Amino acid sequence: MKSYRLEPGRGLAGLTVHDQDEPEPGRGQVVVKIRANSIGSRDLLVLADNYVLPIRPKVVPGCEGAGEVVAVGEDVSRVKTGDRVAATVFPRWLDGPFRRENAAQLGTMIDGVLTEYAVLDEGGVVPVPEHLSFEEAAALPLAAVTAWNALTTGSALHPGATVLTLGSGAVSLFVLRFAKLAGARVLVTTSNAAKAERLRALGADEVINYRENPGWAEEVRALTDGLGVDRVVDATGPLEQSLKSVAPGGEVAFAGYWLSGTEGTTPIDPATLFMAGATLRRVATGSRAHFLELNRAVETHRLRPVIDQVFPFEQVPDAFKYCESGGGFGKVIISHT
Repeated sequence: MKSYRLEPGRGLAGLTVHDQDEPEPGRGQVVVKIRANSIGSRDLLVLADNYVLPIRPKVVPGCEGAGEVVAVGEDVSRVKTGDRVAATVFPRWLDGPFRRENAAQLGTMIDGVLTEYAVLDEGGVVPVPEHLSFEEAAALPLAAVTAWNALTTGSALHPGATVLTLGSGAVSLFVLRFAKLAGARVLVTTSNAAKAERLRALGADEVINYRENPGWAEEVRALTDGLGVDRVVDATGPLEQSLKSVAPGGEVAFAGYWLSGTEGTTPIDPATLFMAGATLRRVATGSRAHFLELNRAVETHRLRPVIDQVFPFEQVPDAFKYCESGGGFGKVIISHT
């Protein structure tokens, strides 16, 4: 079998392919033949060793993968050989709040899924919805679970609520789809007219061009009769604008401070935080329980993720270069078939 390995901090130069024997499962483990992966901004940060979590040298990168169980170890009861499964990003985070002891993440602290065969704990995989291909299923573990957690944890999201999601990246696309299912009015920020049209086609009620409107919080207020939105899902920053966009008593789900560049590290004026009168909640992807809830919604509504480009497993470096170029819309997928 072949696996990619990573020397953090060297970028693509640190990404190499290694040959090794196919693995055997231990007690409570399963071997998954990976059929598809997904990569994105998070993976670029890992390559650069600029990620929020520590990265082990020579780790197998990649936290998003789907495939077929080909072997099970002793005492495995949740899955069986032949099951189609997706990996959870935090395999030890089964339910409840995020805790430090559950922080081991695929592709950083422990081996990930950019490999032909992966050994995973049985609790670290979830079933793949029947109507999804492996390529579509691989788009869910990071961005979709983050979006689901941002919308469903904390205060309830009622029909008629207003939701603002920042940017047209993968998290925001899932937020848009899920929030519309909940009956919300959804506002989205983006960088150009072409992406704005695609966002409207997916159901966005209002689209704000943040390049033309750097102080876009004022436009959010204008579009909500001065009230602000009930929830902001902030995966890009700047956080200050999110706090100025939220209604008193609302919530900002902060999902990506390390993606915000210099804006993400700018100190927030305490007066801005106080005047927002809202809850600021950190979102660190989600648990296995979040993923299972998400899957039920995806199955019920026959949802399919937005896929941008598909690359073969042998061309993973090209896929990373495409991600670096920016301008995509939807998930970048690695196919093993």
